[in-house]
Amino acid sequence: MQRFIILRIAQAMLAILVVSIIVFSLSHLSGDPLTTIMPMGDVEPEDIEALRVKWGLDKPIHIQYAVFLKNAVRGDFGESYAFGGQTAMGMVMMRFPATLQLAAVALLLTIAIGLPMGVITAVKKVSFLNYQGKSIAYLGQAVPNFALDIGLMWFFAVWLGWLPTSGKGGFSHIIIPAITLALFQVAALLRLVRSSMLEVLDTEYIKLARIKGIPEWKVVWKHSLRNAFISPLTYFAIIIGAFFTGTVVVETVFAWPGVGQLAVNSVFARDFPTLQAVVIIGSAIYVAPNMMVNILYAYPDPRIRYA
Repeated sequence: MQRFIILRIAQAMLAILVVSIIVFSLSHLSGDPLTTIMPMGDVEPEDIEALRVKWGLDKPIHIQYAVFLKNAVRGDFGESYAFGGQTAMGMVMMRFPATLQLAAVALLLTIAIGLPMGVITAVKKVSFLNYQGKSIAYLGQAVPNFALDIGLMWFFAVWLGWLPTSGKGGFSHIIIPAITLALFQVAALLRLVRSSMLEVLDTEYIKLARIKGIPEWKVVWKHSLRNAFISPLTYFAIIIGAFFTGTVVVETVFAWPGVGQLAVNSVFARDFPTLQAVVIIGSAIYVAPNMMVNILYAYPDPRIRYA
């Protein structure tokens, strides 16, 4: 088990290292960073050269990457180009609580709706609930995020006037963005739980449990769901990563001041340090849950052990 954990940690670090190489390379392929931050007009060549030396842009590219990697390990991605006087990491950390709040509400909605509906639609295969659940699953995965954003905003905010259209304030401001962010994951989790439950419910040990007279709720929610939870558990890692890093469209449409909106603003401003910080932190958020989920496999299913 210890060997497996060490290998997983090494693989996670390698993945983040590859992402850092790609991000660093792309930021330099777009041209000289100095051309994006120097003011237009009369700029003395010595001023440009002094700035180039200050930021280490006069050194070979591999030396620049080594310095970048060393600083990134310490959480230092440099000073933001677009937001003068603030560090790139500081900008991300400033926006991170808003994204965390939105992701947490969306995750609660996903679990509260997707998990029980997946179980119910598997148990009640010929009921009205089964058809309703499958309709939600198809709708949630078919409707694009940007279309759902605008549709919900028009219906609840403009037409009915129940909720605000955008911004961050009270709890009412988070309802539409959280629903929009959660709907696709609700549909995916519902279908995954349903298919896993259908497979487990047909196994011999579940039939034996029913023959022995174990209450049906216990058969379904304890014995069946526990053994069917391996596939959904794997998907939870993807859900967590998607909620933290896939909020670009939602935060842009609803003017939610989170990391997703910061990433869009950084792209338009060609703010490379901030964009690098967003991408690498987002990659770490994707990699870490996947690594943890692989380690947690043995807990819901005792048959799984790593040598």
